[in-house]
Amino acid sequence: MTDTPVVAPVEWLAEHLDDPDLAVVDVRDAWEYDAIGHVPGAVSIPFDTFRDADGGDVGMLPGAERFASLLSEAGVAPGDTLLAYDDEHGVFAARFLVTAMVYGHDDVRLLDGDFTAWSRSEATTTDAPDPEPTDYALSIPEDRPLIDADGVLDAIGGGEDGEIEVGEDVVLIDTRTPEEFAAGHIEGAINFDWRDLVDPDSRGLKPRDELEAILESHGVDPEKRVILYCNTARRISHTYLVLRHLGYETVAFFEGSLTEWRERDLPLVSGSDT
Repeated sequence: MTDTPVVAPVEWLAEHLDDPDLAVVDVRDAWEYDAIGHVPGAVSIPFDTFRDADGGDVGMLPGAERFASLLSEAGVAPGDTLLAYDDEHGVFAARFLVTAMVYGHDDVRLLDGDFTAWSRSEATTTDAPDPEPTDYALSIPEDRPLIDADGVLDAIGGGEDGEIEVGEDVVLIDTRTPEEFAAGHIEGAINFDWRDLVDPDSRGLKPRDELEAILESHGVDPEKRVILYCNTARRISHTYLVLRHLGYETVAFFEGSLTEWRERDLPLVSGSDT
């Protein structure tokens, strides 16, 4: 299924739901999965099970061994097409998928929309599958898109005591709300709230031409190196996948985000970028 877009429409999932090489993951809370219902055949891997500040990896990554165990228990094989959804426009599911990519699972899909979008036209169930566990062996890629605070400083031409001046070939994006951005952000960043890419009615992405126009209006050029951050790397996960979906090739993922930046006591500036 490698020719399938990174962001898959509801119709695509409905058509491929019985594919034996498709693993569908519901990252909502377990009670939502059980009581409200879920996509038929979907397995439950709640959001809080794959986030851990003490997981032995950078930021909130859970650690390779723990993540492999979660996928094994859910019956996911390394060669599966891994599709995830939530009920929050895809931002929590995106975090799961970026985690999978960081640990070497290449074939990932984000449901375009969320559980509510699915339930508007497709059947749901409260019957949970009983997956056969796999022996999921991770193959962590050497070219992970992760960047740390030092990497951000190098990319934007600054240092702990130096003046920050973002070059013309780099776009530093803060995906938080305008209010959070105004309260304190990395100097030189532009504010691009991840929700600006979402259509509140369809609960999925806005049409491709609108996405490209919005990004262009913010100076987010596919020819430039894009660096993403938020507070704990959840919201940038959605933006990261959308940019990959649109064909952006050079996107760096600041896993530590402002949590690491503040722990390093690096400077923040306040005010709007407009």
